[in-house]
Amino acid sequence: MASADLKKKAKQIFDLLSKEYPDAGCSLRHADPLELLIATILSAQCTDERVNIVTKDLFKKYRSVKDYANAELPELENDIHSTGFYKNKAKNIKNCCSEIIEKHGGKVPKTMEELVKLPGIGRKTANVVLGNAFGVPGIVVDTHVLRLSQRLGLTRNEDPVKIEFDLMELFPKDGWTQISHQIVYHGRAVCNARKPLCDACKLLKHCDFGQAALK
Repeated sequence: MASADLKKKAKQIFDLLSKEYPDAGCSLRHADPLELLIATILSAQCTDERVNIVTKDLFKKYRSVKDYANAELPELENDIHSTGFYKNKAKNIKNCCSEIIEKHGGKVPKTMEELVKLPGIGRKTANVVLGNAFGVPGIVVDTHVLRLSQRLGLTRNEDPVKIEFDLMELFPKDGWTQISHQIVYHGRAVCNARKPLCDACKLLKHCDFGQAALK
């Protein structure tokens, strides 16, 4: 159970980030739930910028779950090669789409329980799809959210799923998707991994990491 002080701190962080990044949203370009699902699978260990370059042509070539399910693996691997880990990603995409056809009538499912049963889909990918394609709030714990939530003292956990549940307790449910995007934006712009710009950070007075660095 989160303390009242920690919840107060979380609200102050949320308010500051909402002012700083009012238009924060999903960086992965997509036109429907299937495209977002594919893009999110490709985004593992890859930048959204690179994924958007790859999907520009990929989404013209593969227009349905059947196209992915029926794809020849070597060809699909070649099409997504530059996103890295392409063999595993191609296999997951093909198997995932086959299962969507077999078990969900060709439609991307709309619940966490159904999504995480698909090949290669974990809670992070499921929350991206649910929050941005279906309007179902969720905390997306990517590398930025993991790093910043620890630096800000919002969690002591290392495991992404435990961090997700810690943050769910601290932020209002209707803001889960929003705060995820805002933390990502702040991580990219200010609180990067190697050289965080603490002097320019609007969250400095709320940040355990930044305060320790000043001492």
